[in-house]
Amino acid sequence: MCKVSLVDMPFGSKNDRIFCSNCYDQAFATRCDGCNEIFRAGMKKMEYKGKQWHDKCFCCAHCKVAIGTKSFIPKNDDVFCGPCYEEKFATRCSKCKKVITAGGVTYKNEPWHRECFCCTNCNSSLAGQRFTSKDEKPYCANCYGDLFAKRCNACTKPITGIGGAKFISFEDRHWHNDCFICAQCTTSLVGKGFITDGHEILCPECAKARLMAANS
Repeated sequence: MCKVSLVDMPFGSKNDRIFCSNCYDQAFATRCDGCNEIFRAGMKKMEYKGKQWHDKCFCCAHCKVAIGTKSFIPKNDDVFCGPCYEEKFATRCSKCKKVITAGGVTYKNEPWHRECFCCTNCNSSLAGQRFTSKDEKPYCANCYGDLFAKRCNACTKPITGIGGAKFISFEDRHWHNDCFICAQCTTSLVGKGFITDGHEILCPECAKARLMAANS
């Protein structure tokens, strides 16, 4: 290639042709996929997915520090050291913003640590518990009932509807299904006719009997 005399000089051969060491290196030597320089004798070489790097060139794509003997994590065509991968790609809790390393819960498509997913009012953990939301904020069943729920006209306890609980509404009054009973004979009035007498509700038979007693 360079036509320099090879007398008393090191040389190499390729396909029955001879080359001085410089020309041989330029044409045929293995090169680093990072810096494109050749590998000299004694240099450390890193190999990954069919590519080769000088030890100093095999670096984290984010911090640019040589990986060396440390563990690394591939992402697309790049490699990252553990801390940088965690910083850039790890799932983070919507509340504390720290990395979720195991477990966790998802609420409204956002990840949370189990210990961070708490009732907005009392801060009790909601993981594995019944809860509902108000204005995009989660509440445990008890707090939601105390703060926002309708009250049963009979037992005065909250009507939350959590867990599919059914209730009856009539003229701005509300009852749990189990509480919607005749005030006189206590038979269930769910799905039946009823008559109101002040704050009380009566089955037709008891209402008739009460009316007759009042007029007797």
